[in-house]
Amino acid sequence: MPETRSLAVWVGPRKAGRLERADDYVFAYHPDASPSDAVSLTMPVRLKSWESRDLHPVFQMNLPEGALLIAVRNAIAKVAGTDDLTVLRVAGGNTIGRNRFSRLEDDTPMFPSEPESLEEILSFPDALELFNELVARYALRSGVSGVQPKVLLPATERATAVSSGYIVKSWGADFPQLGANEFFCMQAARKAGLATPEFHLSENGGLFVMKRFDISADGASCGFEDFCSLQGLGTDGKYNSSYEKAAKTIDAFVSPEHRIEARERFFGALVLSVAVRNGDAHLKNFGVLYDDAKASVRLAPVYDIVTTTAYLKNDVPALTIEGRKIWWSRKTLAKFAIVHLSIAPAKAREIIDCVVEAVEEMREEVRRYMADHPSFVPVGDGMLAAWRAGVDGLSAHQKKLP
Repeated sequence: MPETRSLAVWVGPRKAGRLERADDYVFAYHPDASPSDAVSLTMPVRLKSWESRDLHPVFQMNLPEGALLIAVRNAIAKVAGTDDLTVLRVAGGNTIGRNRFSRLEDDTPMFPSEPESLEEILSFPDALELFNELVARYALRSGVSGVQPKVLLPATERATAVSSGYIVKSWGADFPQLGANEFFCMQAARKAGLATPEFHLSENGGLFVMKRFDISADGASCGFEDFCSLQGLGTDGKYNSSYEKAAKTIDAFVSPEHRIEARERFFGALVLSVAVRNGDAHLKNFGVLYDDAKASVRLAPVYDIVTTTAYLKNDVPALTIEGRKIWWSRKTLAKFAIVHLSIAPAKAREIIDCVVEAVEEMREEVRRYMADHPSFVPVGDGMLAAWRAGVDGLSAHQKKLP
């Protein structure tokens, strides 16, 4: 079967335009598209086509990565090819954000499916068996990026009959106990007062389950764009930037009424990544949400925070501050907040102290989990050592923790 050369691009329930690949990639809006139907905040509706040598960053954002991409390509290689547009077509009915993809002649990009039971996901005894089953069932419906194995699926919420979307993540031999690692880092984010989605850890610690934050209370898909897309960078450029540029991205795209809150939340997430030694806070792990392209734009909640130095001892931050990728001091971070985020000095100190306090509290929860789950001990020890170093560098009086 020949490779896919053209796709219909949907924004929610409406066909917004047509994406084609010849020598370059070309996206053209339909003549009746409204300004609210923009596929990206960086690509407003216009008569002239949007051309790009590579696939447009906002569409790259919807390509699966890592293990999920391998699963998709293995499943379709013999019958449909493995080019980017083909992958978008087969996975494009269930992507993060409101953009969807289909063949030009299709009436809908969506794939009907029965909701999974969240209770069963969290209590299933064999996490690897369940995850492999979910990948087999949903890989061709899941447009979710990131190299950690994950899959999008519908799930019924606890004790309710309401259906809602979840992201389920697993981990491989190279990164053992990654689900528990992320769970405790996200717990620290929540304790620090940062906005987080609903999230869970399966009973055996093998799966991390997070509610999709791009779906509104009425079930409609919100617009979502990561900072890679907003900076006009493809997925491969997610490490090729700085936190200074990320701060400018907030100013450029977040609506004025949400900007102060967005700056403070972004700073809190950055401080937390330093405190827990998360070396993967790259451009794709920050994003914005909006109901339509002409509506208010707000910062997305915190997601994808893990202690990477528990696996990569000498890992460094994903992006630079002042041209350097190091674990910055309290003084450097406070200066960054004041200069680049217009946060008052007292507020910057308050945010740092809240993060430090949250991480200190979570250390005890990690220890308790280690006592009940011996297989977690090696990773838990690595996390506690990393958090100790992080908190020591951020504490107001540079106190040393045991």
